[in-house]
Amino acid sequence: MINPKRLGTLFLITGIIIPLSVGAQSTNSNAIVSAPIAVLAGVILVLGLMLFLRVHAFLALLIAALVVSVLTVGLASSVAPVLLSFGETAGKIGVVIALAAVIGKCLLASGAADRIVGANISLLGEKRAPVGLMGGGFFLAIPVFFDTVFYLLVPLARKLHKRTGAGYALCLMALAGGAAAAHALVPPTPGPLLVADAFGVSIAQALGFGLLIAIPGCIVAYQAAKWLDIKTPLIMKALPGEELEEIADPGRPQMNLLLALAPIVVPILLIGTREAAGVFLGGAAKPAWFSLITFLGNPSIALFISALIGLMMLYRTKNMTFKAMSAEVEESLLGAGVIILITAAGGAFGAALKATGIADVIAASIDLSTAASFTVLLGAFAVASMLKIAQGSSTVAMIVGSGMVAAVVNLETLSFAPVYLALAVGCGSLVGSWMNDSGFWIFAKMGGLTEKETLRTWTPLFAIVGIAAFAVTILLSAVFPMR
Repeated sequence: MINPKRLGTLFLITGIIIPLSVGAQSTNSNAIVSAPIAVLAGVILVLGLMLFLRVHAFLALLIAALVVSVLTVGLASSVAPVLLSFGETAGKIGVVIALAAVIGKCLLASGAADRIVGANISLLGEKRAPVGLMGGGFFLAIPVFFDTVFYLLVPLARKLHKRTGAGYALCLMALAGGAAAAHALVPPTPGPLLVADAFGVSIAQALGFGLLIAIPGCIVAYQAAKWLDIKTPLIMKALPGEELEEIADPGRPQMNLLLALAPIVVPILLIGTREAAGVFLGGAAKPAWFSLITFLGNPSIALFISALIGLMMLYRTKNMTFKAMSAEVEESLLGAGVIILITAAGGAFGAALKATGIADVIAASIDLSTAASFTVLLGAFAVASMLKIAQGSSTVAMIVGSGMVAAVVNLETLSFAPVYLALAVGCGSLVGSWMNDSGFWIFAKMGGLTEKETLRTWTPLFAIVGIAAFAVTILLSAVFPMR
């Protein structure tokens, strides 16, 4: 018998896409159907395969990507774009995921995670420990991609749950909610940085107002996470190569806190220094040292250095042989391989949806050129949300959405500063995260959650963060328009 909740999820997504298909025309001469119909087919297929037939996520996403590609570019040319986008996604995130898995293993096996969690609990107390997790995720995600922050800190969330008894769903959502708010609203994260540029907003203004908007969003999200934790209680399951052992006895000698933090702090400092140097120098001639900072601040290189630190820390604290350390690395990479495949397939599916030209259809369906100022904010939020639902990536939704809105809105006629328009796009890019979002799968697989559990926690949490931050944006634009 079909679960009504599964049907509800299916109807929710399709109900958003179907109206766009009315009167829509294909933007590709080889397309078999219009862009909204192709997107609708992909949505129904991926949901049906996963939720109804229980097909493995990798296969379901790959099948859906191929079907959408066939409907978009024709049978003869359908395979190459899927393989290309699969490879591009794997190339962008594969090394980062693998290295983060090694770092996470080192944090756990060396006792560093125990030390960090213990310090966090001592500072905030056990009842408020998830708040510290949210705050850590928020500030770490300002210079670092959301995915990387989640890779690095999810072992701490799992340890925090084991030690304090705080709800597992609460720990995961506190971390994800804080990191997501910074990822979508606070530069120098690439999405907010590019949105600010599209609307002619200075980085300093985007940073200041991004923090002002995101922090209240996090407060609301935390309360929502507590409620969702009650409604959807989760049991923490062992991940591949992981043993759910208790945290070490507090009476045992513990490693130096700075050493324990090094695998997390070093890559953040390297990546943050790279971003800060780029902003400081701007378009000026780059000195010789900038090349070194650019190299060291590359996320893959920064995490590689962090992994080396983690391995040295493991060697020092546990006196492991190189053979034993190699076994630890191999064990961590086995679990990372599955995550890489699923994430890359999700990227291929998202790219296939994007290739349908759905963004052009949305732009033609929503005319912001003659709208009132308040309506412009709502329209910008809606455009980014629909792009997020259609293709999965918050960064892509921000980049494409800001370009679409900037193309049809006269910034000079607004009754408020353009920074609020930039924030509305960022807020909208959080609403509608589901199975075509790589972050959805990272949250699910690294948290040990099923697709259903992720849809009931991750998806509403992101929507609440985006809507709450958007509400604050509207309020500030009315009270402090700065015009």
